[in-house]
Amino acid sequence: MSFPTAASPPAASEAGTLHHDDGDSYNVNDDDASFDAIRLDDEGFPSQQLPIESPSPNGSEKSSFAADFYRCGSDCSSLLTPERDSLSSGKKLKQANLFQIWGFKRNVEFESPNQGGYCDVVGEGSVSSEKKSVKRGNWGSILRDTGKVVENSKSTGKRKSFHGEKRVTRSCPFYKKMPGTNFTVDAFRYGCVEECSAYFLSHFHADHYGGLSKKWSHGPIYCSPLTGRLVQMCLYVNPSYICPLEFDTEYVIDGIKVTLIDANHCPGAALIHFELPNGQCYLHTGDFRACKLMQDYHLFVNKRVNVLYLDTTYCNPKYKFPSKDDVLNYVVKITNNHLKKYPRTLVVVGAYSIGKECVYLAISKALGVKIHVNASRRRILLAYDCPDYSDRLCTNGNNTLLHVLPMSSLRIETLKEYLKTYKEQFTSVLAFRPTGWTFSEKIGNDLALIKPVSNGNITTYGVPYSEHSSFTELRDFVQFLRPDKIIPTVNVGNAANREKMQSYFRDWLKG
Repeated sequence: MSFPTAASPPAASEAGTLHHDDGDSYNVNDDDASFDAIRLDDEGFPSQQLPIESPSPNGSEKSSFAADFYRCGSDCSSLLTPERDSLSSGKKLKQANLFQIWGFKRNVEFESPNQGGYCDVVGEGSVSSEKKSVKRGNWGSILRDTGKVVENSKSTGKRKSFHGEKRVTRSCPFYKKMPGTNFTVDAFRYGCVEECSAYFLSHFHADHYGGLSKKWSHGPIYCSPLTGRLVQMCLYVNPSYICPLEFDTEYVIDGIKVTLIDANHCPGAALIHFELPNGQCYLHTGDFRACKLMQDYHLFVNKRVNVLYLDTTYCNPKYKFPSKDDVLNYVVKITNNHLKKYPRTLVVVGAYSIGKECVYLAISKALGVKIHVNASRRRILLAYDCPDYSDRLCTNGNNTLLHVLPMSSLRIETLKEYLKTYKEQFTSVLAFRPTGWTFSEKIGNDLALIKPVSNGNITTYGVPYSEHSSFTELRDFVQFLRPDKIIPTVNVGNAANREKMQSYFRDWLKG
């Protein structure tokens, strides 16, 4: 791999973890010394800068089990993240916007990458080492500029202090670095990671791309083509840094074989498979929803996974929910039945900036209607370059009964106000809130137990459409792969959670 790397900067610092859970929940811990706070609108699209008051640190945290993992090979969890709920001034810690992106401000000069460069590309199933040129992704001619992200302060390149206290420098945690390589995964909030030659991005959700901005200059970003388009279009990253990798194609980068596999999460999301020269294989799931089809993938059948970096969002037996197809069929059935009784119904689907597309697409296909979205969402959907979406979009809300709104707009009062905009055409609203957090052990897989919330002419259904794996899906995936080691990447903020998940892993791998 001939892609130039950035010059060595001062020691980087670690940002707090913002876990997106495809929009369902957030665990926010701010450990940045300074950062650009990019303000997003309610749907997660970049809008304007918002200064964020940052808490003072409570000291440097080191993993007591990171070394143990590599020394003894036992099951290992992520680094312990410090938990705080108040500022050093005594004020309650606030999060102004749940879709906040946190990044770094640095004033350090780095070398710019060349536009040329190449990766070694090996076709699937081939052992050829023939080198093929791969041009850097450049979608400037395809995606128009969508505006500027305004910086909220001038960076001096020096460490800042908050409330008179010195900030603590934290480096990239071990679980974001792939052992035996110079690669990191979803590690953009740590500045220039020492000796990192390739930064991998699993998908375009804020907790994974946090730290990326138009100022990025630390090295090449490897991701799927769609994720690359979104990174350029929404975050204004210089396209010369974006290295799109096609799915199901083996690439050789710095001597490491790398393959992206569809993660069954949001559009463009990828599982990342690494094979080292010594035969060791790592699989980083990013965020994913495991399914039976993954068990047929040739890499999983023919090569043992030695280390599995696992999305453990729902690694708890209480999280049981139906398959995606069952939920989509249920949503279509409810919609048809409701429209038969109330023909002048406006159907609303809640969604995040990226994800949940299959819910409103299923309704659109079943009813043969267009999908009304705002300009920001339309721009995102057009970037998918998929006729299933682009051919169904509608900018005039009066021309279709199917509308897509932000999840935050599904409150009863908000929907009542929204209905007034279309009162000449519609008299009621049927809304769907698709999220995995909706279900628990009380409901399980029985969709018939779902009870709508009704208030006058507004009816809302919470449906268990998740883009993360359920507990049983995680179990089946792990039992199929049978990895040597498992590193959970979500809900690892305390020892009890880590030990509980490790106990599940041990049970799953018995025998």
